[in-house]
Amino acid sequence: MERIERLQRLRERRGAWRQAGLRVALVPTMGNLHVGHLSLIHEAAARAERVVASVFVNPLQFGAGEDFSQYPRTLEHDADMLRDAGCDLLFAPAEAEVYPRGRAAQTVIEVPGLGDQLCGASRPGHFRGVATVVAKLLNMVQPEVAIFGEKDFQQLLIIRRMVDDLDLPVEIVGAPIVRERDGLAMSSRNSYLSAAERAIAPRLYANLVTAAARLRSGASCAAVEHEAEQALAAAGFEPDYVSVRRRSDLATPDALSDSAPDRALIILAAARLGRARLIDNLACDLDAPPA
Repeated sequence: MERIERLQRLRERRGAWRQAGLRVALVPTMGNLHVGHLSLIHEAAARAERVVASVFVNPLQFGAGEDFSQYPRTLEHDADMLRDAGCDLLFAPAEAEVYPRGRAAQTVIEVPGLGDQLCGASRPGHFRGVATVVAKLLNMVQPEVAIFGEKDFQQLLIIRRMVDDLDLPVEIVGAPIVRERDGLAMSSRNSYLSAAERAIAPRLYANLVTAAARLRSGASCAAVEHEAEQALAAAGFEPDYVSVRRRSDLATPDALSDSAPDRALIILAAARLGRARLIDNLACDLDAPPA
């Protein structure tokens, strides 16, 4: 695996691959990698001849008082994991390489509507930072395909919208959530959990499973959201939101009984547990046969 820190060297390597007619896939990360990230590398390898992973802790997506300075930086361990997973190139730029004029002078990208709700409402400016750095990475690497995990489902839709609106020539692929044996979605921030909190954390996903069953039984979206938030609070979480949305665009579903497009839903949740802010989601197709 080649390791590159400078944009010029990256472009030289990308140019050589282009001349050889090789298809390139990008997996953007902030490092502190786990098995879930490696599943994205494997998905990328199935779709392209060359796989690039980026590791960059993006300051623009962290708000005031968030964990930018404490976010785990484990680049050498990440490099070993990526090499073992079959990644071809690690792009690990310094902040000055990504934002050469500084953070305040950086041109930014907004995705209105999608970026202002749910996690966007709780973390103002977060998705502006995400959209900006992803657009930059896509332009730097110029991949034919980029892979993102579905755990950050709102982020995935925002990136798809941005790519569509800006006519960027890249396919955006969502990869399934990878979970621990007890159902907890894998996340770099799980390392913030104490042992006691780690024992509680799987209840976030368990509550989504219960919420989906309640929706399929005919309960209203409002009732399901309220019940799930109450259950999370009782378990020791500080709920941010539990929200039932249309899977296609995160719009609030209309009457579920007679509107077919509104029956392919997703339940999204965010909650704090100690130092960790955990997010998760679960698709809920009301027309699917019972499992």
